[in-house]
Amino acid sequence: DAGERIVARLRRDLYASLIRQETGFFDGQRTGELTSRLASDTTVLQNAVTVNVSMLLRFSVMGIGAIILLFVTSWRLSLLTLLMVPVAVGLARVAGTRMKALARATQDALATSTAVAEESISGIRTVRAFAQEGREVGRYADAVDRSYQISRRRAFLSALFQGVGGFAGYAVIGLVLWYGGRLLVAGEMSIGALTSYLLYTLTAAFSLTAISSLYEDFMKAIGASGRVFELIDRQPVMTSGPLILDKPEGRLALEGVSFAYPARADSPVLHEVSLQLEPGELVALVGPSGSGKSTISALVSRLYDPTAGSVRLDGHDYRSLDVDALRRTIGVVSQEPILFATTIAENIRYGVPGASDEAVEVAARAANAHSFIAGFPQGYQTVVGERGTQLSGGQKQRVAIARALLLDPRILVLDEATSALDAESEHLVQEALDTLMRGRTTLVIAHRLSTVRRASRIAVLAQGRVVEIGTHDALMARGGTYKQLVERQLEPTERKETIASLSQTQDFSSFART
Repeated sequence: DAGERIVARLRRDLYASLIRQETGFFDGQRTGELTSRLASDTTVLQNAVTVNVSMLLRFSVMGIGAIILLFVTSWRLSLLTLLMVPVAVGLARVAGTRMKALARATQDALATSTAVAEESISGIRTVRAFAQEGREVGRYADAVDRSYQISRRRAFLSALFQGVGGFAGYAVIGLVLWYGGRLLVAGEMSIGALTSYLLYTLTAAFSLTAISSLYEDFMKAIGASGRVFELIDRQPVMTSGPLILDKPEGRLALEGVSFAYPARADSPVLHEVSLQLEPGELVALVGPSGSGKSTISALVSRLYDPTAGSVRLDGHDYRSLDVDALRRTIGVVSQEPILFATTIAENIRYGVPGASDEAVEVAARAANAHSFIAGFPQGYQTVVGERGTQLSGGQKQRVAIARALLLDPRILVLDEATSALDAESEHLVQEALDTLMRGRTTLVIAHRLSTVRRASRIAVLAQGRVVEIGTHDALMARGGTYKQLVERQLEPTERKETIASLSQTQDFSSFART
């Protein structure tokens, strides 16, 4: 029970440490490797602290008792037997050190193979679309084979250690018989005493052999646990501040922000970006792919901290704010929202776990989601599948919008939330977004000209810098990067007519994908 309790606590501590790490940590890790640490590595530890600990205690008591009886029966034979102890200890240390290294390498190889399998299975639609099942089977087989080769070396070392240890034990028994026979012939020891000594020697040898086998298992566990304890002891680079704003106004500012992703620290994405959003203001971000729009979204959500400069809410640096309270102030709807493999209701109330069913339904109605949810046989209790695969793209978006509505954030970040939808789904989602944006400070990574046109200001990004900022009409009149982005998305025959009409109508159904 104690061992099982230790392993359960170890798994809880490991998961708690992982889930608290900064986002940049996960950029450099593979999901399969981390899940392997939670599963395979802790299983090795489980065997060590459950069955093996009890066996160690039992055989230690037996061995110590047998050794005491050996000295009581014949101290001369016991001193002779002790000559083998340094040999056994030296052998155990050499084998144990090597075993620990191989055990760590084995667990690393297992984690790699698990990562390959997780990657292939999670992307099974892509694998099928390109008919690459055979290739993925080969990748996994190669990863498993690397693990097998390391395990094979470990098995050889284990067999060698146990074989040499067994030979040493029988050599001790032979030595006892030889010297004990001489003492018997000389009349210095009786046949009964020699027989008793041999029985005690067998008991001690059996106990020590068992302990040496357990020592091997403990070395494996120590090797496997190295990565586990490294992860448990790791402190997140990003830390939470103490300040909680009771009623944030929603004034958001980026001041001289530069940023490079931790995994690519030598490739800056943003360069001295400054941008101010007043409470309730709608600001659109546009720019070519790779210009840094989604990176700004991530910084506003405090998934990362800027390399230089600061992000501020109501004049307070993000680093000084309580991170949980800050993130409850910010709602995010992304291009590909992530839903969990649970019910629609649980996904909607994810940010507010205690929300009532009535509140969930109100949020769903506001997000134009209630009608399709009510059409399912199980309604709000419908399970959406892993990553929401049982729902269409438009349905997932509306569930994500309902989730954001229920959270009731003061600041809203929309990261190309309708770019992957068909016209009908886009219309429904856009209506839901209009409801969601009402009265909130909103940062939109925009692709619809109607959204851009309604924005108070449009910030145009290029190569990680704000190159233009202003209203739609002003930027079109300037004839710079923004106008080029608009023109590129229009058919040549429609371009002049559409541009001319933009300043006269509010009905912009064309796309200006950024």
